[in-house]
Amino acid sequence: MATIYDFTALSNRGKEVKMSDYKGQVILIVNTASKCGFTPQYDGLEALYRKYKDQGFVILGFPCDQFANQEPGSNEQIEEFCRINHGVTFPLMAKSDVNGANANPVFEYLKTQAPTEEYNGLKAKATHALLKRISKSVEKESDILWNFTKFLVSRDGKVIRRFAPVAEPKDFEHSIVAELAK
Repeated sequence: MATIYDFTALSNRGKEVKMSDYKGQVILIVNTASKCGFTPQYDGLEALYRKYKDQGFVILGFPCDQFANQEPGSNEQIEEFCRINHGVTFPLMAKSDVNGANANPVFEYLKTQAPTEEYNGLKAKATHALLKRISKSVEKESDILWNFTKFLVSRDGKVIRRFAPVAEPKDFEHSIVAELAK
């Protein structure tokens, strides 16, 4: 059975990164964007990364321009924006599609393992419906609906949960802590 460790991705500097390099760590994989209403989540993500990185936690940010062209910059511009505006030190990958024919294989795999996003409350359900209506790149039920969808991966490479774009990092910190304790 495949795990996340069977895949590779390009770093934002164009180097091949083996997901197996993160074996034994709890991984949070996020599709990000610099001009999105959820962009302030970079601050919360960075806070989680700094708080737990020494316990075996890593965040991998995959910038994506598929949703309302909210990530128009080059990989270098994205990295500079994240560093200057949000103090991001966690690894950033190359800008990637997450849905459709050119979707990054990492995201194709993640979507098969956690096919729907988790929403809590009526406000989140309304947001889900709105995002699905306005996102032109959503074709399949398992497709990612918007920027800042998050996937939590266990130390043994299994996808644990998929969190919706509206889920703030503090809202799922307990899930990270639980995985780190295993």
